[in-house]
Amino acid sequence: MTDSSFQLKGSVVTTVLLEIQTLSLQSIVAQLKEKIDQVPHFFNQAPIIIDLSKVEQDIPFDEFESLVDSLNGLGLGVIGWRCAQENKPHWSGDVTIPLLPASKTRPIHVPEPVSAPSSPDVVVKTVVEERLVPQSAKIITKPIRSGQQVYAEGDLIILAQVSAGAEVLADGNIHVYGALRGRALAGVKGDSDARIFCKSMEAELVSIAGNFMLTDALQKIVWKEAAQVLLVDDSLEIIPL
Repeated sequence: MTDSSFQLKGSVVTTVLLEIQTLSLQSIVAQLKEKIDQVPHFFNQAPIIIDLSKVEQDIPFDEFESLVDSLNGLGLGVIGWRCAQENKPHWSGDVTIPLLPASKTRPIHVPEPVSAPSSPDVVVKTVVEERLVPQSAKIITKPIRSGQQVYAEGDLIILAQVSAGAEVLADGNIHVYGALRGRALAGVKGDSDARIFCKSMEAELVSIAGNFMLTDALQKIVWKEAAQVLLVDDSLEIIPL
């Protein structure tokens, strides 16, 4: 008998991974709020996973619950948590959010601000939680409006602008033949040779295979000009075209 009440489908979801270095709740919340203030639209209601794999000390259950409450209070949505198998806390069975397996996808790292401490308590990453085989280019002829997300399994070619608040992602390269005002993430499955090309660089955020650059940094390099973004020795380079 076929159930017509619903369908189950897989999807590509950009998920924030909160990689805890030291469980200092006050410091974590302060550092995370600073990152959220840089790109509030990116983090607004973003699904988030707490990763405790690098925390070696014992973590009290009440502190973990306080962390979850604090993240939800910042407008994020905690959808799960991870930890190293050998350091699984004794209270793991009491947590109401799912304990998730480690992801094999490459994380996208948001670099620390210049003024940030050299040993942060928390690292914010973004991972695409679905593994797909790269396909041929996807071509979009209409503008990408605020709130829209477009994903391509291969290259993504947009023959119009990407509005602020929109997000475009591709396993391969991203070409925007208009103003790039939203967020562009190329090589989301770890392709370090991927690039971003745009007619006018006005992005909120750009990323290549694990490395972010935000508006403030972009404005100091190339702004409202044709540009390409590429990865060189794990650092982003923005080059005028």
